[in-house]
Amino acid sequence: MKLGSHLVPGGVHFAVRAPDAARVELCLFANSQETRIPLEREGEIHAATVPGIAAGQPYGFRAHGDWAPTQGRFFDPAKLLVDPYAKLLDGCFQYHPGLREPGQDTALWVPKAVVTPMLPVAPAPPPLLKRGGLIYELNVRGFSFRHPDIPPAQRGTIAALAHPAIVAHFQKLKVSAIELMPVVAWIDERHLPPLGLHNAWGYNPVVPMALDPRLAPGGIEELRSTVAALRQAGIGVILDLVLNHTGESDIAGPILSLRGLDNRCYAQAADGSLINDTGTGNTLNAAEPAVHALIVESLRHFAGCGVDGFRFDLATVLARGPDFDPHAPIFDAIARDPLLRDRILIAEPWDIGPGGYQLGKFPPGWLEWNDRYRDDVRRFWRGDSRTAGALATRMMGSSDIFSGVTSRSVNFIAAHDGFTLADLVSYAAKHNDANGEANRDGQDQNYSWNNGVEGPSDDAGIVNRRRTDLKALLSTLFVSRGTIMLCAGDEFGRTQKGNNNAYAQDNEMTWLDWLGRDTELEDFTAGLASLRARSLAAQAADFVGTATWCDLSGNAMTSDGWDAASLQGFEVHIPMNGHSVLIIRADQKTRTLTIRLSE
Repeated sequence: MKLGSHLVPGGVHFAVRAPDAARVELCLFANSQETRIPLEREGEIHAATVPGIAAGQPYGFRAHGDWAPTQGRFFDPAKLLVDPYAKLLDGCFQYHPGLREPGQDTALWVPKAVVTPMLPVAPAPPPLLKRGGLIYELNVRGFSFRHPDIPPAQRGTIAALAHPAIVAHFQKLKVSAIELMPVVAWIDERHLPPLGLHNAWGYNPVVPMALDPRLAPGGIEELRSTVAALRQAGIGVILDLVLNHTGESDIAGPILSLRGLDNRCYAQAADGSLINDTGTGNTLNAAEPAVHALIVESLRHFAGCGVDGFRFDLATVLARGPDFDPHAPIFDAIARDPLLRDRILIAEPWDIGPGGYQLGKFPPGWLEWNDRYRDDVRRFWRGDSRTAGALATRMMGSSDIFSGVTSRSVNFIAAHDGFTLADLVSYAAKHNDANGEANRDGQDQNYSWNNGVEGPSDDAGIVNRRRTDLKALLSTLFVSRGTIMLCAGDEFGRTQKGNNNAYAQDNEMTWLDWLGRDTELEDFTAGLASLRARSLAAQAADFVGTATWCDLSGNAMTSDGWDAASLQGFEVHIPMNGHSVLIIRADQKTRTLTIRLSE
């Protein structure tokens, strides 16, 4: 039986999974009035066809049964529950302490699912992103919220991404595909509202398919039309999906959907306690058939919008059972699905659970975020000794991690999580006091440096050194083999004032400053993008098989020379098409990476 709400002749069919509930009620809302209709049980499914209603009908569920949280049962008919298969919500999630309190009715605080027509299913067009291309990661709200050319009503939305001024910026940078940080509806973590803070990133979703109304006031059609407009401009769209946990958090978290309907969906230890491989209080159990089916349905739903593919947050969770399995059924299901099998699939190949670091272990067709590239590039340009060999390996595609003839590495130096590129060369330590956790949150080991002064500086020498460092970092990224990723705003020097965990800063700290951007650095980045597109595109993803390696004095490198403490750089000569040779010189002493083509 198909789950969710579906239009049928004369009405709507509703079906929800709640295997341990005594009974489930469908709740229909109209003019602030709620009508409750008992659902009929068919095994683990509760369902009913309701005549006389149509698309646009708001609804939710209430589940009856035992209230025994320590035994994994959270049934409370006072809690309005969102359909896990909802495609549209009539409002945003807002945290309230009553969402957890037994007996407290939550209908006023929980958005309602809305009945929608089924989208036509058609094969998705071939992805525009090819291996070796440029992915541009962005936060939908923060990206355009301060852009002067975007109409005020459209700022911070998905629709703004198709504005001519934004498209022109993507094209200037030769972007292959933009990667949208989570766009489905999320809820603030419960500790944020008392601090006057709000989740700015969206990595705390409740249901996996309903877009957040703040980002997509036009619903799924807004996403579809934006994807189509960008595709016409030669730019693909990748969605960052969070399918490893939900915003219902730990045992003291809010009861919003799955927890009140089907708590079996969350991974639990033998004693019934929630497994926390995500660091967010709960972990979705992808080995559970119901979760597996919900994940696949979510992917198909968004593939139907024409997106190039998906980036999976904490992707190791997808293949846990409880240990990571590189041959997990979810991988096979995606590979066999006619709508999904040719989509771009990108893993963040780790979680915080035991055995959670799995870089290089995902299926051959997957790309993977490469944090070893990030760290080795940072350490070399910071000036750490014995890092030249590691840099050379990372720049050439990380063949020590990825087998085959084509690199599966997604190379990045900065992403949404961590320091911005400009802050990387301006702060030796994190400055996260604005997050209200006494600077305890965020990563401590950042391989960053400040060039003599922590934070902003008016000293011309320091400013110039930082600019030189930024250009070396950007140049390294754009000549590296594999797919590369640039975080929005890093091309023009965005700063978060040293905050390396700005997830709770929905304010000017994370909203891009378009008027104050460094246009000279932006033009430099665009030049690198043109060089990559013009001279490196055909080979950008392939491992280099024939190359000549030299030290900075021009002497041929030997295998035992790479780890010498005195080695502060190298030259690599790579044969290109015709008789030209690409020469890349990484010089740690002068903090410069130079690129030239030689006949």
